[in-house]
Amino acid sequence: MNRLALLFVFLFAVSACEVEVTSDEGSTETADKFVARLNAEFDELAREVQAASWVRRTYITEDTALLNSLADQRFTEWQSRSVAESLRYDSQELSPETARALKLLKFGTEAPAPADENKQRELAEVKTDMEGMYGAGKYCPDDGRECLGLQKLSSIMAESRDYDELLDAWTGWRTVSPPMREKYQRFAELANAGAQELGFADLGAHWRSAYDMSPIEFEQESLRLWQQVKPLYEELHCHVRASLSAHYGEDKVSLDQPIPAHLLGNMWAQTWDFLYDLLEPYPGVADFDVDAALVEQEYTPRQMVESAEQFYVSLGMPELPDTFWERSQFEKPADREVVCHPSAWGLDGGNDLRIKMCIKPTYNELRVIYHELGHNYYQGAYRNQAPLFRDGAHSGFHEAIGDTVTLSMTPSYLHEVGLISSVEQSDEAVINRQMQQALSIVAALPWTKLVDEWRWGVFSGEIGPGDYNKAWWDLRLEYQGISAPVPRSEEDFDPGAKYHIPSNYSYTRYFLARVMQFQFHRALCEAAENEGPLHECSIYGSKEAGAKFSAMLEAGQSEPWQLTLEKLTGTRDMDGTAIIDYFAPLMAWLKTQNEGRSCGW
Repeated sequence: MNRLALLFVFLFAVSACEVEVTSDEGSTETADKFVARLNAEFDELAREVQAASWVRRTYITEDTALLNSLADQRFTEWQSRSVAESLRYDSQELSPETARALKLLKFGTEAPAPADENKQRELAEVKTDMEGMYGAGKYCPDDGRECLGLQKLSSIMAESRDYDELLDAWTGWRTVSPPMREKYQRFAELANAGAQELGFADLGAHWRSAYDMSPIEFEQESLRLWQQVKPLYEELHCHVRASLSAHYGEDKVSLDQPIPAHLLGNMWAQTWDFLYDLLEPYPGVADFDVDAALVEQEYTPRQMVESAEQFYVSLGMPELPDTFWERSQFEKPADREVVCHPSAWGLDGGNDLRIKMCIKPTYNELRVIYHELGHNYYQGAYRNQAPLFRDGAHSGFHEAIGDTVTLSMTPSYLHEVGLISSVEQSDEAVINRQMQQALSIVAALPWTKLVDEWRWGVFSGEIGPGDYNKAWWDLRLEYQGISAPVPRSEEDFDPGAKYHIPSNYSYTRYFLARVMQFQFHRALCEAAENEGPLHECSIYGSKEAGAKFSAMLEAGQSEPWQLTLEKLTGTRDMDGTAIIDYFAPLMAWLKTQNEGRSCGW
């Protein structure tokens, strides 16, 4: 995940028409001079803010909370002032580069602060408080059992098949979030005020306007993409529900009702890959036990990261800098609390690359590492762009890069690097492999769309504070066909049990990424002159694909995303048809399995 790109995109230097305005100090200042001034000011702020943010997430204490909050406050003060000053140029005729730079300045943070200093301070504090509450959150049962953090609870969700144990872990983690409820309501009020001062209706409109189209156009575009991929999800949902009903009993999982949220192998039911042992279409065929290989070969966290690095290097990309290995967090320290949620960091303009994880030797963690390094390589590729343009073409691009690479982790590739013993190409083997992938990728599609749709409603006022939890579960039912396993009320705050809500990271990027990764993969496989089915293609070792990939990455955010997309794919439209093409074998198999079943919810 790209954790700092949207926070630190304000440093830039681009050419501008020589239109003079008068600054608050009474001196004339052209757009060029304005840009140069921001450049110098940001230089002084960036090191402090980035360091405070990193330390807060790797040393969770009251002291680091204070330091991070103060640094964040200073940065938001500067950002708010800079945006206000940039409005002086709105009526001026500027070069396309300068006009784009000043436009992007407004989207440099996902929580614009109001101009009022007291409100800026309050916003910084409430954001820091919510992040800390999540990072240090634990479930402490009333019966005296040991307190459990998210990692241990997530392991239970992934490994247990005991209905009641899963329910205990699911409800237990959701005891962490109710204290965030009032803080989140206040956060929404403050961030809305900041967005409105920039000329947007609310914070959700601010987010949707960042995609080189109007908020309404973006809503329509995301709905169009969802309609393209929805049929595949519905077939998967129908089959998974039937399989869970067979395992737990129809009294627990009805064949015509939503799936209880705690039975899908993941704390948020966002991916279902840990259910594969219950869902394997052809038991024992093309066994994908990469977990066992990692354990048997005694892979360390560093070796897992080195494996991912070598994939990117095989495409002609550079090795990671020495500082990456010195400064990254690969394991959870034994002596302190940290935020284990995986993230990739491009500090110092992309010259200081890092990841932050608490790595365990599993295939899922390995794929996450490949994904996170995608962020790092993107950050490194566009480091020579003007600093404001050092970001993905849009937020979905950043997430899609690493996701695209994971599609090349085919059986042939895993065999080549020694993580599986054989490569079976039978039809049964293909269905098994695609089921594994679909439980991770396809299952996540509606979740990645609904998280921000809930927030858009909160920010617009369509969802009031008295309906936060009801609206959350209404959307989960509508998109995912999932329901809470026990009654929930407005005493709960289940959205806050997901990292991205208290941390305020937009989730739409993940929806777009899961669609675009297949579009990217198809284009890269064409560059690599792949002649087989799309699902069998790996671009590992293809310098031709790597060169085309790198050219897109280097463009950063210097132009509208439609033009950047066209560089790689030949079209300016995002397209969900590639995911349908990729999963064609599984789609046909699912339709056969679902004959006679009552699908839908």
